[in-house]
Amino acid sequence: MTLLRVMLFSVAVLLVYTIFANILPQVQSNPPEEEEPVVAGEMDQEGQIAWGERLFSGKGTCTLCHNDLGRAPDLLVMNLEEAFSKHLADEKYQGEAKGQEGAKAIEVYLHESFVDPSAYVVPGFGKKGTNDAVSPMPDVSGPPISLSDDQMNALIAFLQDKGGYDVTVPLPTGGAADTEEDEEESEGPAETAEAAIEKFTCAACHALGGSEADVGPKLDGIGKRMSATEIEQAILDPNAVVAEGFEADTMPTDYSEQMRVLELKMIVDYLVNYEGEGASQ
Repeated sequence: MTLLRVMLFSVAVLLVYTIFANILPQVQSNPPEEEEPVVAGEMDQEGQIAWGERLFSGKGTCTLCHNDLGRAPDLLVMNLEEAFSKHLADEKYQGEAKGQEGAKAIEVYLHESFVDPSAYVVPGFGKKGTNDAVSPMPDVSGPPISLSDDQMNALIAFLQDKGGYDVTVPLPTGGAADTEEDEEESEGPAETAEAAIEKFTCAACHALGGSEADVGPKLDGIGKRMSATEIEQAILDPNAVVAEGFEADTMPTDYSEQMRVLELKMIVDYLVNYEGEGASQ
């Protein structure tokens, strides 16, 4: 009888732990899906457009702001031909596309918006207090996004095609490393905290590592204001507690599906001790 009671007690304890474990928030750690490599010099225009579409929602981080939340024009649903024509005809636009015509003007305008986004800010989408003179968008050719010329051309091809224009950018001519290396690095597991922060483009929205981004709160000294547990929650469930002065639904809510457990831990540990650029760590 005593043995039977011990066995029943053990089963009950295991059942309680199992139920408890399953109700805790889970952080996924699934390996990324394999994609066929992009080989420059072997890509046709259809492949370039498809590559640009992947970059738009991937390494280019365009969907972080160009969505239905109102932080930037929603390029995936709007009439691009109408919008681009309106922007180029705006008397405030004095950029490099002036004097160009047709699809070529769109190519020049888009490239300019990538590398010098404040050259023309779409009305209503400038940084607060700048009267639409300064764009919140970073130069995507530099850190933390660092798109190559081929990658920017692929994005232009995707947007030109989506707008019903002829594609005017050249096809990639470099080696495979010029086109796919950055994407493969972003898909693979990060080995350091800095690599994880770059992989998930934290500095595109937060002032971090020299970035002046202000879409999200500054992270200087974040460890003095929040515990490791609170930082982790802010990453995995950003709408649970929204920082004063910022809006909900600004930060992606699916990092629990994108990040490996180790990557999350490295980022949290780094931020707990992060005092700011130039400060001793």
